[in-house]
Amino acid sequence: MKGAPSPKVVVCIVYVAAMFMAAMDATVLNVALGTISRELNIPPAASGALNVGYLASLALVLPVAGWLGDRWGSKRILLLALGLFTGASALCGLADGLAELTAYRVMQGIGGGLLAPVGMAMLFRAFPPQERAKVSRALVLPIAAAPAFGPIVSGLLTDQFSWRWIFYINLPVGIPVLLFGLLYLKEHKEPEAGRLDLPGFLLSAPGMALTMYALSQGPVLGWHSPWIAGTGLLGMLLLAALVGVELRAPKPMLDMRLLRDRLFRTAGLVGMCSAAGLLGMLYVFPLMYQYVLGASALETGLTTFPEALGLMVSSQLVLWSYPKLGPKRLIMTGLLCTTAIFVLLSFVHEGTDPWLIRSLLFGVGVCLGHTVGAVQIASFANIPPSSMGRASTWFQVQNRLGSALGLALLSGILAAVGTGAANAAGVMEPNLAAYRSALLGAAGFLLLGLWFASGIRDSDAAATLRKRDAPAPVKTGGERSSPAEG
Repeated sequence: MKGAPSPKVVVCIVYVAAMFMAAMDATVLNVALGTISRELNIPPAASGALNVGYLASLALVLPVAGWLGDRWGSKRILLLALGLFTGASALCGLADGLAELTAYRVMQGIGGGLLAPVGMAMLFRAFPPQERAKVSRALVLPIAAAPAFGPIVSGLLTDQFSWRWIFYINLPVGIPVLLFGLLYLKEHKEPEAGRLDLPGFLLSAPGMALTMYALSQGPVLGWHSPWIAGTGLLGMLLLAALVGVELRAPKPMLDMRLLRDRLFRTAGLVGMCSAAGLLGMLYVFPLMYQYVLGASALETGLTTFPEALGLMVSSQLVLWSYPKLGPKRLIMTGLLCTTAIFVLLSFVHEGTDPWLIRSLLFGVGVCLGHTVGAVQIASFANIPPSSMGRASTWFQVQNRLGSALGLALLSGILAAVGTGAANAAGVMEPNLAAYRSALLGAAGFLLLGLWFASGIRDSDAAATLRKRDAPAPVKTGGERSSPAEG
């Protein structure tokens, strides 16, 4: 098409806008749940179904997303997912009851589950390894900055307009991006995609959904609940069976053979731990700031917002720091510095200067943003374009599980220590120690990621460190011919 923008620019615009919208949607609801409960006349506990429905439906479709994009066309599936997510957002805003709103949230979850793997595969197909440091600027924003924007946007819209606008706000983003993608995105299909791996789907869909349900509802219903124990155990058994089935399948839906690539395997584990630590901190610290230190929801959102600013800064700096330091040193330095900041955040009290807190959260964004960016660049260094759909699916599955695991374990720490304690007069007061312990738990996830990162070898990511026009290194007879066998 004459005058059309570059295919790389098109993919970046569609991916970033769609993923930012979907990622922010995961956090805007929490701030508005109390208002929704009051206006729809439902018990606060029942409103949790809105999050459960979203997470369960997302988990159902996430494993099959890569195959759908490969088989039916990445453009077709991405735009279908974007249209479904945007349309469901409009329906959520129009809902008059809990059942309707939950059903439309399930539709949103289906769209959101398809968006991330298919969009990421398109992005990494468009950019060769040596150009991915540049595109990392686009990747950081939707993945890590959106959760910081969510509470602020939700607080402002709920207070000034209506809770319905936390869903309507998706329309002026989703509709133009959908039309833009329809006009300019290039279609891509994988001729070797094969048939749907039905046994893999029948194990992965309920396995992921049940596991995500147990992790998200365990802190609410109690880990001792027979229902939580049963769903969690069944989910893990299905996922364990999935591993055996997929290793024997000629065209697996979740390609475990990709884990033979040392860099993809290790960077994925680092990304999983980073997601658990970051999302866990963004869950625990706002609770502490509101319920223990007495800040309002809007004040809390504005205080945590510098984390997003730090991520924006890191997305610009990673272009220089990644080739200069290499993935291993950059990832480890980012994790180590963020761990130290998490520990400092655990010592925050009523007398702490708010600007010091904002500075620390800005530092979280800068440091962990480098880690997230470097993991994204390095993970797919040796993945061939034909495997990109399944690789991005596996990467997203790990990150989703990491986020759920982080929230579950930190919520468990809060429950175990106790968020309230009786004073001398017998009056219940917030227990700062519980939130401090949970923040240290978030730091523990990062330390685990640091241990995994120590196994990264910069030589495995050589393709991402070469200059664009530099020739590829010549293999010697002793080198393996396939990166998937590393």
